[in-house]
Amino acid sequence: MERLSEEHPRTEIALSWRRSALSGLEPATPIDRLAVHEVDRRSRLLRAAGPVLDEMAGHLADTSFCVVLADRDCRIVARRFAEHAVELALDEISAVPGCQFLEETTGTNALATPFEVRHGVAVRGEEHFLDVFKHFACYGHPIVHPATRRLAGVLDITGPAGDANPLFVPFLLHAVADIEQRLLDGSNQAEQRLLAAFQSAQHRTSAVLALGDDVVLANSAAMELVDANDHALLREFGRTRRGVRHLRLTSGTSVEVRVEAVSVNAGMLFEIAPVRPDQPPVPRRRTPHGVLPSGLADRLARSGPSRRRVLVSGEPGTGRTAAIRLLGGAEPIVELAASDVPQLGESAWCARLDELAAGYRGLVVVEDVHLLPPVLAARVSRLLDASPAWLSLTSGPSALLRGEHAALAARMHRRVELPPLRERREDVPELARTVLAGLAPARSVRLTAGALELLAAQQWPGNLRELASVLRQALEGRSAGDITARDLEPDCPVPAAGHRLTTLEQAEHDAITAALRVAGGNKVHAARQLGISRSTLYNRLRVLRIKA
Repeated sequence: MERLSEEHPRTEIALSWRRSALSGLEPATPIDRLAVHEVDRRSRLLRAAGPVLDEMAGHLADTSFCVVLADRDCRIVARRFAEHAVELALDEISAVPGCQFLEETTGTNALATPFEVRHGVAVRGEEHFLDVFKHFACYGHPIVHPATRRLAGVLDITGPAGDANPLFVPFLLHAVADIEQRLLDGSNQAEQRLLAAFQSAQHRTSAVLALGDDVVLANSAAMELVDANDHALLREFGRTRRGVRHLRLTSGTSVEVRVEAVSVNAGMLFEIAPVRPDQPPVPRRRTPHGVLPSGLADRLARSGPSRRRVLVSGEPGTGRTAAIRLLGGAEPIVELAASDVPQLGESAWCARLDELAAGYRGLVVVEDVHLLPPVLAARVSRLLDASPAWLSLTSGPSALLRGEHAALAARMHRRVELPPLRERREDVPELARTVLAGLAPARSVRLTAGALELLAAQQWPGNLRELASVLRQALEGRSAGDITARDLEPDCPVPAAGHRLTTLEQAEHDAITAALRVAGGNKVHAARQLGISRSTLYNRLRVLRIKA
């Protein structure tokens, strides 16, 4: 293989270098501080890949090359090599079981880069971003489960840069295909065992639920009692406990849960019953006012008849437009956006606002006031003091308003802060159904339990707007039948196995993502803003599973 110069790297390598640099890496950055995580030796990936890796090792016995397998989080789970010197070389670059190779921590290489771009990548010598890797040549390729089309892992072959051989590419591709076929065979067997366990238990009078990696089976009692949001809760519960335990579902219903493991990695069987069977289960909370939280929707509905001036604030996509429509009710609404100022000019924009305030009989809305120049924010404040017009405002999160913008917000009769979607996880299934019905009113299309569970697991930085975009894309790709989890990928990546974030962890997650947004993705600047070291930030990114 010819080596390309650093001055003229291939496009995919150049893009990877840019991502690495934006993460705060430098070529001289050491990687001896990567955290080592526990490896599940009984995982489906390892059981499927083990024989294939052993066969590959046999073919590479007389070479200085090695094979490295990473899981769906790009965490190394297995290595094969023939020489002790190769093992030592891997240890020196932290390519050891349990270490996670991401571009943000290890730069451009044949584990992290295929994981990032989801296709095979060769990285040769000087194409590596970090200096410690530059004497290696490697080729990596994603492993995709044939049934679910989800990323299962990454397979890499690595050796000395001077010994690179183009024949290793088809050799690795053949191994990837073998692993994928073995994953499919194992998945079919696991699903059959899970189905058999469910069929033997579904005659019970209580709710019976079977959860596999990609299968959800429920009797009628379970369908009525358990929502898709509860699946993730039950999975975590089943990973840490066995026998009979008490649990509170997201609906608020207290239940007694009996957990049974079904064979090895086939799934879990749950028998669920309300703690007080004489009391009916708490009905699942609905969102009666469209996409808005019911309490806030009630406040807006009450404010309209009295023509209250309301500030509706929140992140983009949280439903500010829907809130204004609810506030206005049957009254006509006219909007003047702060984003129009550059086009109209400040004088023309103010003249238009004065005209509306003087003669419009309905609701006048000034949108995105946080984008107004301070002098115009002060101008709107004076208008509020002097005019009897029915004026309302929208803005970004109120906590970010400063100076004249904060003074403007203080003049409003009421403030309604719309929460981001990540803080409304229990509402996501019903919100998804509501949005879906609005997108396809003439179609009788539903979201499967697996799809709802996947939607509820996302962080939704784009909030309701992003949710609508994902559902619209799924609708366009399916002309008939229910929308499944597979229809939502890759817009909704499958979250790695792990516990649900606690309230404190969610708050930390939100603070870090906000800092990264303000810093434009630069982790060095984000760490400085948060008052933590870069290594601490990297550690929290991994623990909280923040993709940045």
